[in-house]
Amino acid sequence: MTTLAARRLLLVHAHPDDESIGTGATMAYYAASGAQVTLVTCTLGEEGEIHVPALAGLAAAEADQLGGYRIAELAAACAALGVTDHRFLGGAGRYRDSGMMGLPTNDQPRAFWQADLDTAAGYLVEVMREVRPQVLVTYDPNGFYGHPDHIQAHRVAMRAAELATAEGFGPDKIYWTAMPKSVLEAGMTAFAESADNPFAGIEQPEDLPFGSPDDQIVARIDGTDQHAAKEAAMRAHATQIPDNSWLYSIAGNFGSEFMGVEYYTLAVGTKGPGAGPYGWEDDLFAGLTPDPAADPAESVAVVGAPSTVPVTPAEAGVR
Repeated sequence: MTTLAARRLLLVHAHPDDESIGTGATMAYYAASGAQVTLVTCTLGEEGEIHVPALAGLAAAEADQLGGYRIAELAAACAALGVTDHRFLGGAGRYRDSGMMGLPTNDQPRAFWQADLDTAAGYLVEVMREVRPQVLVTYDPNGFYGHPDHIQAHRVAMRAAELATAEGFGPDKIYWTAMPKSVLEAGMTAFAESADNPFAGIEQPEDLPFGSPDDQIVARIDGTDQHAAKEAAMRAHATQIPDNSWLYSIAGNFGSEFMGVEYYTLAVGTKGPGAGPYGWEDDLFAGLTPDPAADPAESVAVVGAPSTVPVTPAEAGVR
C-alpha cells in the first residue's frame, strides 16, 4: 500500500462468520466511511456444523472440504460489508479449525490451538507492517465464549501488537468484542415468553459465558444504517447460520438495533471522549490524532482530549 487511509482498522477473527456475527456492523460502518478495514481470519472453519443438507458431504468426517467452501462464503460476506482487504493468517489453510474445547480435533498438528504463538504472531506482524492499523479489534482472553480458536486469536493478536509496538508501528488502541449485561437482560426479558427463546434455561446474565458490566464497556458503535449489510453478510455464511437461526429471530423483533449496534471494551490505549452515563465512545478512533502520513483528504478531526491513562499490551495480559 503506497497511500495509507487516515483511519485504519484491523480485525482478527478465528473462523469465517465470526466477523459478520460479532463485528459486521462495525466493519460495514467504517468501510462505508472510507476507513481502511482489514480482516484477518485465522482458520477456514473446517470443523463447523453444516446447515445445508445438500452440502453435508463437505464435513470433516466426510470429504473434509468445508474449509474450502467457506472461503467463498467469507468472500461473499466481505463483499456485503464493503470490505475489500481480507487475508487468512499465514495464508489459507495454514491453520486448521480446532473444534470446540476438549475435542480430539484440538490435538491435530495443524490445529490453530496448537500453533506456536510467536510464529503465528509473526504472520500478523507482517500484515500490521503493511497496513499500519491505528485500531485493532479481537476477542477478550476467554475468546468471548471459550472456543479454543477464539482464545488463540486473542493471544496471537495481542502478541503481534506487542511485537509491532516494539518496532514502532503497533496499534494505538486495542478493543475486545463485548456484550453489556444490560443488553442481555433486555433480551432475556423480551424473549421470556417466546417459543423460540434463545435464552431458554438461562436465569440471569451471569449464567452465560459472556457479558460485561455496563461500566466496563468503553465503546458503542452505532451502525444501524448498515444493519442490512450485516444481515446479508450473515446470510452469506449459509452453511453455518440456518435461515431459522435465533439470530434472525432476534433481528425480526429488534431489527436494526440488534443488527446494527456493537460493543467493545478497551484493552490497550487511551479512552477518547464519550457520552451517556458511562461515557461510551461512539468511534473506535476517538481521541486519536490524524495520521500525518495519510491522505490529507481523508483525515479526520480530533474530538476532545484523552481521558484515561494508556495501557500497554503487556499490562493487558500478553504472555
